[in-house]
Amino acid sequence: MAKKIPLRQCVGCGEMKGKKEMMRVLKTAEGEICLDVTGKKNGRGAYVCKSLACLQAARKNKGLERSFKISIPAEVYEELEKEFDTIEAE
Repeated sequence: MAKKIPLRQCVGCGEMKGKKEMMRVLKTAEGEICLDVTGKKNGRGAYVCKSLACLQAARKNKGLERSFKISIPAEVYEELEKEFDTIEAE
């Protein structure tokens, strides 16, 4: 029997994809927003495709803000975009 692949919905484009193909954005218990590269940290997670376009779409449609039920300052998005750049460059 085939192993079930956990699917997650991108908060940017709304597409369902395998968990491994996506980046997890995390809200910690302290309310801090960060990129969870391992996908195993504790906290509330939202998923974004591994493309800058989806992150920008999530910023525009407030997808992360809906997921975490808090408002997210612009500098947090800028930080996430920087982290995305370093990951895409690898």
